[in-house]
Amino acid sequence: MAAIAQFQDVRKTYQMGLVTVEALRGVSFQVQEGDYISIMGPSGCGKSTLLNLLGCLDRPTSGHYFLGDADVSQMDDDALSTVRGTRLGFIFQSYNLIQQLTVVENIEVPLYYQSRPEEQSRALAAQYAARVGLENRVDHKPFELSGGQQQRVAIARALVNDPLVILADEPTGNLDSTSGVEILKIFDDLHEQGKTIILVTHDESVSRHAQRAIRLRDGQVESDIRQ
Repeated sequence: MAAIAQFQDVRKTYQMGLVTVEALRGVSFQVQEGDYISIMGPSGCGKSTLLNLLGCLDRPTSGHYFLGDADVSQMDDDALSTVRGTRLGFIFQSYNLIQQLTVVENIEVPLYYQSRPEEQSRALAAQYAARVGLENRVDHKPFELSGGQQQRVAIARALVNDPLVILADEPTGNLDSTSGVEILKIFDDLHEQGKTIILVTHDESVSRHAQRAIRLRDGQVESDIRQ
């Protein structure tokens, strides 16, 4: 099976004053369609840098990142923005919802990149709200929702553009244990439906939901194990 995403000897270096920081030092791995991968490792190991590169929020200093058949490491800012809006779905620890918008309007945001008719976008967003159990909350604002409900909105928003890869950064980090279990059940269901998921977590119990665990240490892949 062809990889839908792959890193080839990816390095990322930051210059902080006179100090050069090597955040990633020659990282290589492939992602197959339907993979459910956790990225783990100690603080400062390069997890956030890796996620930023996977999400096209930054570019490698050297090496290549292929998403589908495109080498996104060579793209300009406008092209990267298009990739983020059409091929990737993001789920953040802090939800990153727009407080002035309703649930259905937040879910609809990624569709702005696709120039869909407004009625079609609204109907699709409402469909995804129902998919995560929020059909009775579509007109609520984020501040009227619990943390678990806000994360459900974020998941629906990540799914609505049918992304090639879903990227999640500590998706249960701000939730109580009950809400965390409910969110992980949604991830498990998405995986069973064939979605490709990459999540960053420090929590071993969260990582165990993934079928594959990549551990980083000092900017390199320490292990890559199917579990």
